[in-house]
Formats: sequence, C-alpha cells, structure tokens
Amino acid sequence: MKPHDIETLISVGRPAIAADGSFAVFATSRPDITANRAVGQVWRIDLPDGTPRRLTRGTADGAPKLSPDSARLAFVRADAKGKPQVHVVAATGGEPVQATDAVLGVEDYAWSPDGASIAFLARVPEQGRYGSVEGLDASAEAPRHITGVRWHANGMGYIGDRPAHVFVIAAPQPDAEPFYEPAPAVRGDDEPAPKKTVVAAEARQLTEGTTSHGGLAFTADGRELLTVPDDIEPERRDLRSRLVAVAVDGSGEREVLGTDAGLSLYGVEVAGDGTVAILAHGVGEGTDFIAPGVGLWLLEESGPRRLTDEETIDLGEVGSHITVDGEAFLVQDRTRGRVRLLRVGRDGDVAEVHGGDVEVVGHAAAGARVVAAIAREDSFGELVVIEGGSASAVTAFGAAAAASGIVLPKELTVTGRDGYPVHGWVATPAGDGPFPVILQIHGGPFASYGVHLFDETQVLVDAGYAVVYSNPRGSAGYGRAHGGSIRQQMGTVDFADVIDFLEGAIADDARLDGERVGVMGGSYGGYLTAWVIAHDHRFAGAIVERGFLEPQSFQGTSDIGSFFGDEYVGVSADDIARQSPMAVVGQVTTPTLVMHSELDFRCPLEQATRYYSALKRQGTEAELLVFPGENHELTRAGQPRHRVQRFDAVLDWWSRHLPVD
Repeated sequence: MKPHDIETLISVGRPAIAADGSFAVFATSRPDITANRAVGQVWRIDLPDGTPRRLTRGTADGAPKLSPDSARLAFVRADAKGKPQVHVVAATGGEPVQATDAVLGVEDYAWSPDGASIAFLARVPEQGRYGSVEGLDASAEAPRHITGVRWHANGMGYIGDRPAHVFVIAAPQPDAEPFYEPAPAVRGDDEPAPKKTVVAAEARQLTEGTTSHGGLAFTADGRELLTVPDDIEPERRDLRSRLVAVAVDGSGEREVLGTDAGLSLYGVEVAGDGTVAILAHGVGEGTDFIAPGVGLWLLEESGPRRLTDEETIDLGEVGSHITVDGEAFLVQDRTRGRVRLLRVGRDGDVAEVHGGDVEVVGHAAAGARVVAAIAREDSFGELVVIEGGSASAVTAFGAAAAASGIVLPKELTVTGRDGYPVHGWVATPAGDGPFPVILQIHGGPFASYGVHLFDETQVLVDAGYAVVYSNPRGSAGYGRAHGGSIRQQMGTVDFADVIDFLEGAIADDARLDGERVGVMGGSYGGYLTAWVIAHDHRFAGAIVERGFLEPQSFQGTSDIGSFFGDEYVGVSADDIARQSPMAVVGQVTTPTLVMHSELDFRCPLEQATRYYSALKRQGTEAELLVFPGENHELTRAGQPRHRVQRFDAVLDWWSRHLPVD
C-alpha cells in the first residue's frame, strides 16, 4: 500500500435495519485526495443477500437512522453553509428534504417512537460568536470569561460559550411540496422582503442555560428525552454522569440517575417496554478513569444493576453502543485486538453473536436477523448479515485496498523479562530479508492495536520494513489489571513489554535485522517512544508524534489536563519528574523527528515544541514537522493531502536514518 492508497480505505458506519428485517441502510466514508476531505454516501441493501446500492449522492452523507415504520430515512448532510443538518428521504430513495437548520449544525439526533418528530442536539452560541452576527470577525469578539476547570475540546475549540442543547422538530414528509427561492420584486417601504424557507417547521428548544447535553434517547412512550447533562466544574474535574429525562412538551425535566451512583455514562438505549440500558463504568470519587471496565447496566427502581462482568468484558471501544434485540441487548466487547458482538440477556447471560478475527464497529437487529459493520485484516469495512448462527458478508469494499497490495500480519505472543506474556503482531515484506525493523507503539494508553487493516503498518511494509507492534501493559482488551498496571508507573512495565516484544519478534524470525531498528508512536505512543530513546540507544531513528511529553504543562493546556495526568502520573513534583520524558530528554542521542498538529488540544503543540527545542539545544539531531489546521486526529481523520504528506515525511525520515538497502 502506497501513501495515496488511503483512498481505498472505505469504512462502514453503524447500520440501521428495517423493523421487519427486510433491508438495511448504512453509510460509507473514505479519504479523497482530490477533494481533500472524507467523502461518502448512504447505501441500502435488501436482505439477506441483495446487492448494495447508493441511496444518496451527497459529498459526505452519514449517520443514517430509519423511522420507526421504516418508510423514511434520516441522515446527516452539510447544508449550504457547510453545517451538518438532518435530512429525510424516502427509504426507497429520492430527493432528500432538509429537516433541521441549526446555526452550528447538529451533533446527534433521534426519531420519536411515533415517527412524527425528530429530536436533536445542537450547540447554541453566545450572541456575537461563531458567525451568529453577520460580519463580526472572530478576532473582534468579546473576551471569554472562564471560571471553570475546562474551557476547550480537541477538534472543537472553546466549549463554554456554545453549550449543546436539546431540540425537537416535526419530521418532514419527503413527498411534500418543495420550497422555492423568492423572486426579486418592487415592494413598498413597509413591506419586508420574504425570507427563503429552508425547513418546514420551527424547532422547539427544550433545554436552556450553560449546561451542555450529550446523547439522546426517547422514552418508550415518546413523552420524554433521556440525555446526559455536562456542567463545567468550578473547582475539580468530576467524571460522574447524571441522566435526566426532559419533557417533550417543555414542562421541565426529572433526574433519572444522579452522580451519587458514581457512574460515567458512555451510551443510553431504551427498550420497547421502557427499560433503560446504559453503557457505564464506576469512577470512584470522580476521576478514576484508568482501565474503566465499561459494562452494560439496567436502570431499575432499586438502582443501576450491572449485567456484564467488569473483569472479563470490556464495552468501552470507541463507537461502542447498545442495540435492543428483543428482551436482550447487543454490545461490542474488545478483547485481544478483536471486537466481538455479544448478546446479553437481562439475567446477565452472555452469548457471542459474531467473533473471530474481526472488529465490530456497529450493529442493528430486527427479529432473528442482525447486521453488523466490521473491519478485518483484509478490509477496512464491510457489512455482514448474521442469521441462524452464521454470518455472511454482503459487501466487498475491501477489494480496492487488497488490490493495492497488503500483507496479513503474523500474530505473536512473547514472554517478557518478568514472565509476563506480551501479545502483538509482526508484518513483514515478501522475501528473505534481512529487513530493517520499525517498532510501532499505539496511543491511549488504554487502547489497543487490533486485527483490522492498518494503513500505518501497510505503508511501511510496502516500503520494505518489517513492522513490530504489540499491546503492552496499560493497553485495553486484556483485563483491568493489565490496563491499570501503569497507573503512576508509566515508563516501567510498558517500556519493558514493548522492548521485550521487539526482541522476541526478532528472535522468532531470522529475516528481521536486529541491528537496524527504529521506533515510532503517537499520543501515548509518542510518550513511550520518547521514553524508550532516553533509556535504550539501539535505535537508528525515532518519530515522536502528537506526544504526551511534559506532564507538568499538560495539566494547564490539554482539554483532558484536569484529570489525565493526575491519574496516570500523579500530582507530586517527584512523581511527575519520575515519569516525564522532558525530565530525561538530556539522555536522548537518537535522531528524532517530532511531528505535531497545530490545533491539537489533546496533546497541545507546546508539548512538541518544548521537546524539540530541548533536543536542538543539547545537540541531538532533530526535525520538527507541524501540520496547520489539524488536530489530534490527523492520522485518522485529517485532510487526505496532509495524511499523504505525513506518510511522505515518515518514509523520507526512515529512508535517511534507516535505509532499506
């Protein structure tokens, strides 16, 4: 796979299925270098074995949801101003009708149980901000008065002056009379010019004030909307969630779950009988988020009841959600680099619906039929139909990526220096070698490498490198003890695990040249890369990307600085220094490329510039590459041209410091 082959990486989003199981809809997305953005449409497929066809033809249509009667399809598309708005189209296809006209766009939405209305979340800006006053430039806005412990978010910017509120609007009919542009006309002095009509109904705002809201789910009777309020704390970060029910008629709200339950919520779903299911984990005193053990809970009169075991089942993968499946629920469990689909009964009984070498990214169910969006070793995204205990793929989006040239990694478990098993993969070019080796380290740290097709690895293998990557202690998918083992011990067993896996992989395959090695990683992987090269000088070069490099300044600059470093590193000067890459930067002699994004608010740019400056000042060979307009998600969701340019820079760096020949 070459850098420009990222255009073949077609992902499949969370699907929706008709109430009778007769068809499913889903959205695809892929990077387009010419358009320099992600592009995609909504597709429909008749089940069980129809041919998928595009239902919409927008530039970037996504998030499809069927009306309760399955006759209409809602999805998100950018409006004329580039803001994401809900649109509605007949489930058989046709011309979509715009349903919402939120100033800053829609963040989430849900159909009412009767299909008559659509609830949505939209940010409401303070007057005069974010284009709410015509002609008022951002640089001329009033100063922001900040009194809480949070003020910004990666990928967004400031948050306190644009809280997300709950709205409801009548759902449009796709076959209604369209709106027409008013023609110019001579009018009287007191006769106002008609305004262009964009949507058929006026939205009603159900929440007010500075509190933001996340997530939407109608109660079974359609009278209330469940949502999670998010108040910016004045003194100390608190990850405990509240769940409230907001009356659709505007008469107020009631608390369904309070912070005294000690839970942090990830998702909410309501069954047909009114039972409320949530994805959540306990957070102790309010900031205990390390290796959280996200599980499925039911909200009952006596309080929340956990259905899944926190030690053996982890439902915390990004994008994880709940599907109601009769009396049971479908959920996604990440384990050892896979994400499997489970059915959980109300009695806590757990059964695997779909597993193997896949990562399930979304699902839906109707009757005895389940559809799931998955990623595999040979495909970035496919839709599978699961029925009668067997699964079959009904799409072939991975063919283009396979044609570009990919390798299937070899799975490996290495016994570490202390006897601990370290699990991971090795990807090698074709041939007899010897191949120079690049050690890749993932971010998180409570995340994991998996079995899905990974462009980061494939591009390096195509260039002639063997790539070694593992899930050391601190990673997700191996139990809470594994994930929590580096709490205030960063750079200890995690460092040992990645080095031991590297050495074990080299010993396992004589084609890997242990005398020619490099190391690279992003976010926490950037942290551990910087830590590795301060303590191990075997590497010909290193790439430190979007790294967590200075815990002290991270506290006051990162969007998660109010709790992340405190929990992972600690708060004392000694603890911070003991685990800080900046504290040991003087030991680094490895040539290092530091890469970062200008608008990264997760690991702010100052983390990179301070580290780079220290390297230069002490005479260590170093280069800095900064991407304008990008945030922490550059490698996953950045502008396609920047993603290709990043790959070009990576390959150039390794060609100079770790040449293949």
